[in-house]
Amino acid sequence: MGRIVTTRWPYKASHPHLTFALDLSHLDPKTWIALGAAAAKCDHIAHAMLAPEVAQSVHQLYLAKGALATTAIEGNTLSEEEVTGLLAGSLRLPPSREYLGQEIRNIISACRVLTKDVATSGTKPITATVIKKMNRAVLNGLEVEDHVTPGKIRTTEVVVGRYKCPPHRDCVFLLNRLCDTLNQFPPAEDNPIAHAILKAIFAHLYLAWIHPFGDGNGRTARLLEFYILVGAGLPQPACHLLSNHYNQTRSAYYRQLDRARQPDDGVVRFISYAIAGLVDGLSEQINLIRKHQWDVAWINHVHETFRTASGPAASRQRTLALSLSRAEKPVRIADIPTLDADLGRAYAAVTLRTLHRDIAALSDLELVVHEGRKVRAHHERLLAFLPWRNLASR
Repeated sequence: MGRIVTTRWPYKASHPHLTFALDLSHLDPKTWIALGAAAAKCDHIAHAMLAPEVAQSVHQLYLAKGALATTAIEGNTLSEEEVTGLLAGSLRLPPSREYLGQEIRNIISACRVLTKDVATSGTKPITATVIKKMNRAVLNGLEVEDHVTPGKIRTTEVVVGRYKCPPHRDCVFLLNRLCDTLNQFPPAEDNPIAHAILKAIFAHLYLAWIHPFGDGNGRTARLLEFYILVGAGLPQPACHLLSNHYNQTRSAYYRQLDRARQPDDGVVRFISYAIAGLVDGLSEQINLIRKHQWDVAWINHVHETFRTASGPAASRQRTLALSLSRAEKPVRIADIPTLDADLGRAYAAVTLRTLHRDIAALSDLELVVHEGRKVRAHHERLLAFLPWRNLASR
């Protein structure tokens, strides 16, 4: 990356870590592998096929998680359930806690505005004006200190923990320098997702270091990170995962931010920490998506199995197979009639022997398996490409 040579800025002496340089040759092989895995998982999620209502629920879930995570790092104490209620419009907070809800609403609104902007206008150069708007959005309607003006560069010196932020008179220059660096970030046409992940983490780290605003710097840095990822075309649920990771590992997050200032590859160590958490979050998302897809495939498989069957026995057995597929764990045979209303109606007028016969029939069709005195749906029957040695357990 290009360097701007100057000697008249006080930060040069007090904050030598603000080099705006990134030497990717210092990334270890494990991180490169993780970065490749993250890019592949993002592509997997982006092309996952889900029913629109399911996709919307996944989107809402991670929007709530992301908004909560980025505010919880700063002390917001709302629960995930409460944030979901805010999203749905079903939760009203008492006046003493309303500011917590406003913090959440600010992040949700900002994410939606940024996403819509990318969808309608495409990606644009990152400017100080764009970042100032982000800060104004995260502080909208919140009570702030007298010296703080949302969206305006700070005019006082700031210390965060043990970290003394750069002199306020350098912030305009540093923020513009960061924007220039991001807009000139080395292109990676062969893997734009990986490129965007690196750029987003770098942007977050440097904005947190510069701390250009009187308040809301952390939330603004994580919102900038989100904006870069969305702008690069990553699936929206995935764009919230870095904030989730920072919140879930909060002590490590602050420790890594502190260590990143060290001259011996501190920046790449922060990047490695962030990417490792991103990969874990992406794996969790893929598992959630796979579960929804698996449920749909299983329901279709059950209906196809009974497509040509008719009569009371076939109807009961189909109902039993579908109900067992919704159970989270194996069910005692004696408890099956009380598992849900459909089974209650299906077995109200027959004997326990009939239930055992139905289970035996479903076992022959490989729709259920026994686990001692319990049974469960044979979901793994649909895993078509497991090694043949695993078939012996079916």
